[in-house]
Amino acid sequence: MDKEDKVGGFEEAPSAAGDGVRRGRRTSSRESNRRSSDETKRERVESEWEEKIIQVRRVTKVVKGGKKLSFRAVVAVGNGKGQVGIGVGKAAEVISAIQKGVVDAKKSLVNVPLVGSTIPHQIVGKRGSSRILLKPAAKGTGVIAGGAARAILELAGVGDVLSKSLGSRSPLNVARATIDGLKGLRTFEEAARLRGISIRQLFA
Repeated sequence: MDKEDKVGGFEEAPSAAGDGVRRGRRTSSRESNRRSSDETKRERVESEWEEKIIQVRRVTKVVKGGKKLSFRAVVAVGNGKGQVGIGVGKAAEVISAIQKGVVDAKKSLVNVPLVGSTIPHQIVGKRGSSRILLKPAAKGTGVIAGGAARAILELAGVGDVLSKSLGSRSPLNVARATIDGLKGLRTFEEAARLRGISIRQLFA
């Protein structure tokens, strides 16, 4: 009995089944590590983005059965490194509206060229009856802006800028006008290339 146990035991001659079980454990462990690594990367990417709620409004829609209440959230999203976007979300609950706004904002990101902590040149952004003037500022000036414009500029990573809101002050329109202005910014290299001149000629 003892001899049979020794000859047939896994210590001396592992069976194919036993081998398969051990190999299966190694594969499972590898998959688990890979899954954990993917989740960590995803969390790191998500943590780079900051969100700011610009406005939450209750909206009433008249339907056949009466009035339907919902919420509209205007949300700005940015990584503080030259990328920013705004989105609008509508839902029956505030939290759901904000979540939809965040998703919408990440679909419409714009790249903002930065020169140090400011913007490369002056520009006017427009949306509807809202206009906003953005001007470069010296280091240490800070973000001289209010409301929606300030939130978007900070999320984009602009640390020093002067701004002035012209026309309508609707939070949504001001936010969109600010994004329009940031979209129109060009680096010195891009401006020179568009004009077909050298950077030296640009400042001559």
